[in-house]
Amino acid sequence: MNNTNKSKDSELLQDIYSNVKMGSESIINLLPKVNDTALKSMMTTQLDTYEKYAKRVRDQLTAQGITPKEPNPISKISSKIGMEMKSLQDSTTSHMAEMMVQGSTMDVTDLLQKVSAYEKLPECKNSVSLAKEIVAFEERNIEKMKDFL
Repeated sequence: MNNTNKSKDSELLQDIYSNVKMGSESIINLLPKVNDTALKSMMTTQLDTYEKYAKRVRDQLTAQGITPKEPNPISKISSKIGMEMKSLQDSTTSHMAEMMVQGSTMDVTDLLQKVSAYEKLPECKNSVSLAKEIVAFEERNIEKMKDFL
């Protein structure tokens, strides 16, 4: 893989890494506010899966000699403040599930845009496949959360 191809693949991997790390951060921020044990359990399972994906991507980037960049601190703070405000207004199980659905929907949209941008590049085949795997994971999360709405 030449440097240009490597950079396209690492660019996509970095986007995937940021995506799953923001998913983890969101769950970490919401978990203390969730009272329903079934919802909390489901969110904890999702958090574990996000962390496994983050490790996978981190390992792939490291193998390319790249240190993964953590999500933008301003985005993280903005997201946290937004979740704090929304959960202060309504901390019901239904509202927490709705926030999870909204987050997963944003992740799906973002990842599908990335897939569309990179899927024709042969050097990104494995990374595109990983992005699609995460999209399927997010879509399953949305379906599971609907039980709590």
